[in-house]
Amino acid sequence: MKTFMPLITILFATLIALPSFAQSPATSPATASSPSVAQPAAPGGQPNPQEMMKQMMEFSKLNENHKLLSSLDGNWNFTIKMWMNPDPNAKPQESKGTGTRKTVMGGRYVMMDVTGKMQMPGEDGKMKDMQFKGMGLEGYDNIKKKFVASWVDNMGTGIQFSEGTYDPAAKTLTYTSEIEPMPGMKMPVREEIKIADNNHMSLEWYENHGGQEKKTMEINYTRAGKK
Repeated sequence: MKTFMPLITILFATLIALPSFAQSPATSPATASSPSVAQPAAPGGQPNPQEMMKQMMEFSKLNENHKLLSSLDGNWNFTIKMWMNPDPNAKPQESKGTGTRKTVMGGRYVMMDVTGKMQMPGEDGKMKDMQFKGMGLEGYDNIKKKFVASWVDNMGTGIQFSEGTYDPAAKTLTYTSEIEPMPGMKMPVREEIKIADNNHMSLEWYENHGGQEKKTMEINYTRAGKK
C-alpha cells in the first residue's frame, strides 16, 4: 500500500489543481522507449482516475535507457585534466580520484559519488591540493523522453540540473545545462560522456563563453576491477 500512496496523492492533486484538464487535452508522442498514451476520459468529460493511474504505472516502468545507466555500476578510478589558465598554450592541471556508481530505486536511477584532489588557489593566491567530493544522480525520464541528471559538490552550494540524449552509434550521452558560477554570470554547458566499453568511459566538459564554446575539462574513467 505504501508503494501506491505517492501515486494516489499526485493523481488527486492533479485533479484538484487542473480542473480545465478535460477542456484542454494534451497529446504525447509515442516512441519505442516510452509507453503509448491515450487521453483519459470519463462520463461528463472529467479525467478518469483509474485510467490516469494506469498510465502513471506505465510511465514508471524501466526500459533500455535505464539499463544503459545501470550497466556502468561499480567502482572507477579517474584522471582529470582542467584548462583553467587563459593562456591557450598552458598545460592543463591534472589530478586523480575515485568514483562509485550504484543503481537505486529499483533500477530507475544511478547515484555516483566521487572523491579526489584538485589544485586550487588558496587565500594567499598560491596553488594547493584541496579535497574534492561530488555526488550525481542520473536517470531517464519516460515523460520527457530524455536523460536527466543533477550534480552537487563541496565547491559550491548550487545544484546543477541537466537533460540529455543518447547516440547509440557513437555510444555517447550528451547533456546540456546552464550554470551560474557568479551572480548574474549564467553560462551554457555541454557534457559528452563517451562509453568506450564496459571498463572505460570519458567525460568532456564544454563551456560557452560569449557565444564561443571551449573545452575546459576532461575526465577519463577506468573500472577498478574489470567487468
